[in-house]
Amino acid sequence: MATEIKLPKLGESVDSGVVSKVLISAGDSVTEDQPVIELDTEKATVEVPTPIGGTVKEVRVKEGETIKVGQVILTVEEGAGEKEEKTKPEAEAKRKETQQKTEPATKPKEADKKTEPEAKVEDKAKAHEKEPEPEAEPEPEQKARGEVKSRATKDGKEQEDKVAPTPLEKEPEHAKIEADARKTLEAAPEPAPAAPSVRRMARELGIEISEVSGSGPGGRISEEDVRNYARSIILNVVRPHLAQQPAAVPLPDFAQWGEVERKAMTGVRRKTAEHTRDAWLTIPHVTQFDEADITELEALRERYGEKAEAAGGKLTITAVALKVAAAALKVFPQFNASLDIEAEEIIYKKYCHIGVAVDTERGLLVPVIRDVDKKDLLELSVELTQLAEKARQKKLALEEMQGGTFTITNLGGIGGFGFTPIVNSPEVAILGIARATNRSVFVEGQFEPRLMLPLVLSYDHRLIDGADAARFLRWVAEALHQPFLLALEG
Repeated sequence: MATEIKLPKLGESVDSGVVSKVLISAGDSVTEDQPVIELDTEKATVEVPTPIGGTVKEVRVKEGETIKVGQVILTVEEGAGEKEEKTKPEAEAKRKETQQKTEPATKPKEADKKTEPEAKVEDKAKAHEKEPEPEAEPEPEQKARGEVKSRATKDGKEQEDKVAPTPLEKEPEHAKIEADARKTLEAAPEPAPAAPSVRRMARELGIEISEVSGSGPGGRISEEDVRNYARSIILNVVRPHLAQQPAAVPLPDFAQWGEVERKAMTGVRRKTAEHTRDAWLTIPHVTQFDEADITELEALRERYGEKAEAAGGKLTITAVALKVAAAALKVFPQFNASLDIEAEEIIYKKYCHIGVAVDTERGLLVPVIRDVDKKDLLELSVELTQLAEKARQKKLALEEMQGGTFTITNLGGIGGFGFTPIVNSPEVAILGIARATNRSVFVEGQFEPRLMLPLVLSYDHRLIDGADAARFLRWVAEALHQPFLLALEG
């Protein structure tokens, strides 16, 4: 029996990908959980396995094609039930053919044939139609109002007919008005329980007091209830506008000025563009600048660098910054949080998972190192090296890029003395590191050559105030300046 193999759910918010490689072809034998295609998603390349074994009957995707979750990628013949599949349509066809032959012979007879009870009922109905219905005796009240008129019939007896009352005999108009007014009063809601000052506030705000739900005893409405109702109206009006994306600006025809070439955006580049756009539109960004004296830290890195390499990692500034940032997040927990605007709550995370931006050929990837606060510098150096290498080799799994609480991005290896990174939503802050330079710094009454490291911190101003951001960045700078505060192995 042929079974359709569909693209399964690959991860949170991942619903499509580009087929980078087809690993099987029609006629091949596959086993359960054997990879059949490689798929480039928005953040990683993943292998898609088949859930069953058998013979590949048909491959329905090709390299370079964009496919979605739930789409059939191939069919697999499990080897059983093939005859059953063939006989089912044949049996169904024979059954329909037999039914068509018998139906014409039976339907006309059934339509023409009438049972004896049905005929009797029909005769009685016809006879009943011929008999005139007896007229009802008029009521005394109708006679009194003149609604009944007598007339002679053929047999000389009088017969009374009902006559419509004259306009003068109808109910007075004021009775109808009273009835309508009574209905209106019965349907009118009871006055909302609120003090005169509360009613005045509602009128000034243009709010119908009867629409406000009271939180006091017996549903009594307070000024706070009116304010909350007004706030809800404003949010319902503003949020849809915030959710709307700005319209794309029409582009000119660039070919009129010279030769051009168009290339489709990769999944990673498209996702990066969407994510940074959404973060920039929804988060009020502020960026704080500072610098750290890492002269002693650099000497420490050179001294213990070989030990980290022997363990399989590199003791880089980024590895040290991971340890420092984890300690800073414990001192400043609001930087290790997220905002729930809908619920009007702050979510403080008790764990410390820090993402590190990695530059790859496909674009920017952010693998997440988990439980940074529980690992020493050597462990962090090894894990950071391994994750960065997996990202560059397209072997990073989706789950390895999820769950971050804070992000570090280091452009020092490329150059530059500063930049303004975009917060990686739903996080609330990101630490940027630029290239360290030797400068003459005035220390204790004299100038000395010192290695200075530029630091930048972008943060969500809805949760973090400028003073807190300055304290956080200064704490990080001081920790980098005094390496003895950090333990190399724990």
